[in-house]
Amino acid sequence: MTRNPDRPLSPHLTIWKWGPHMAISILHRITGVGLALVGMGLFTWWLVAAASGAEAYGTFAGWASWKWALLVWVPLSWAFFQHTLSGMRHFVMDAGAGFALDTNKFWAWAVLALALVLTALLWAWIIYGRAA
Repeated sequence: MTRNPDRPLSPHLTIWKWGPHMAISILHRITGVGLALVGMGLFTWWLVAAASGAEAYGTFAGWASWKWALLVWVPLSWAFFQHTLSGMRHFVMDAGAGFALDTNKFWAWAVLALALVLTALLWAWIIYGRAA
């Protein structure tokens, strides 16, 4: 089937003015993919290591507690909070609420801020809270 060259194209992303609500929606998809790939990869490694014996589990535990592993754990925990909160935002919107532009933008920023705060609180508790 050939396309008629005179037929207009539908509006593309370059036409729309980007707002936080659009970015958070796309970020929801990106964090979902990240959690699926990285999170499930680490979860699978942990399960296989636990089933394979003490030496394999020690290898995983050694990597997981290595200070440079925080470069994986912190963004992964942020992705979890971001994806969860953004999913709740989408759920509310699916119910028909929160479509007013000001409300939508407010909750987009709120989701981003709350995900950052929850990530900071989680890691403050992990690093400082358990030591007490």
